Amino acid sequence: MNLLLLTNKPPYPAKDGGAISMMNLIRKFSEQGHKLTVLSMNTRKHTTLASDIPPEIRKTADFHFVDVPAKISYSAAFFNLIFSHEPYNAVRFISADYQKKLEKLLSKNNFDVVQLEGLYLCPYIPAIREKSNAAIVYRAHNVEYEIWERTAAISSGLKKLYLRNLAHRLCRFEQKTINQYDLLVPFTARDAAIFNKMGNNRPLLVSPASVDWGEPISEISQIEYPSLFHIGSLEWAPNQDGLIWFLDNCWTRIHKKFPSLNFYIAGRNAPEWLTPKFRTPGITFLGEVDDARMFMNSKAVMVVPLLSGSGMRVKIVEGMALGKVIVSTTIGAEGIGAVQGKNILLADTPDDFVVQVSALVENKDLFLTIGRDAAGFARENFDAETLAAKLLDFYKKHCS
Repeated sequence: MNLLLLTNKPPYPAKDGGAISMMNLIRKFSEQGHKLTVLSMNTRKHTTLASDIPPEIRKTADFHFVDVPAKISYSAAFFNLIFSHEPYNAVRFISADYQKKLEKLLSKNNFDVVQLEGLYLCPYIPAIREKSNAAIVYRAHNVEYEIWERTAAISSGLKKLYLRNLAHRLCRFEQKTINQYDLLVPFTARDAAIFNKMGNNRPLLVSPASVDWGEPISEISQIEYPSLFHIGSLEWAPNQDGLIWFLDNCWTRIHKKFPSLNFYIAGRNAPEWLTPKFRTPGITFLGEVDDARMFMNSKAVMVVPLLSGSGMRVKIVEGMALGKVIVSTTIGAEGIGAVQGKNILLADTPDDFVVQVSALVENKDLFLTIGRDAAGFARENFDAETLAAKLLDFYKKHCS
């Protein structure tokens, strides 16, 4: 098959959940003998030059990049709020230059499939229809409006009002995309049910984000046990909100109970206002680590205190695959299908987090048992090669 993937950020380097899921799919599609072209936006937050991509990655696809600043501006957001009915999050990714490059690629190539990586590529569907007979696939990483609806619920004041408005606009925007595509590929069954409730009647395949097993599971002797860690993009509001909540409500109690326990925080692009909150006894802030898997492999318990968000957290699946024990809120673990007390531990209140972390610190056998089950679960359900093959079979069935 000849596939064109449209992305609103570069899939390389694969340092966050979205990029990891895109890069794993690109690699596996290529390994299975298919031709790939990738058209990515280079934004102010995420920029990659073609020369930055290693030769082994360049072999997997024909990569193209278009500068789309997508800058977040308070004045532009205010102007949008007053004079537009469209969500500011979405309009930032509408670009004449990107559309021009897209139309050029469509005119020169006979693509079988054009795959849209997320909601913010959907405004380009009319241009694709005009220039190509390819099947259009909406690969929905999450239900976008739900992220902001949940973030609004834990906010206050003017921020709460603004986020409610944004969530409402995104809901309308998402509703308008329903059935404009030919095939729908949500990450989770829960998201699939929401899209169906919104009116989806196109063929659908639930295809979660995958993990490529590049790193063996560390022996217990190589792990700092006990230890806690958190890893994730620190420019993403749900990660910021969750960490602040955990530090304010949980960490002080945990540290008082276990004074020698270390809590490591790793993540890229932490804003200046956030990092002072990490200057707390027992916490080591590392910023962006060179090798995320090596970092994860060296620690014991992953803490995921997400209070908002949608879709699925790829870092949780990566951690499980490495035998980490995950202590997550119910929202954080959504869409993964892990079983409480068997291959994951869930905690939605400060008391829950203290109890679950205490159990793992005090009972090494419990840590080892849940970690082994987590690794088996992740490797059975989120293997990149298997999931890519199933997705390609779905495309072949509906694109012939």
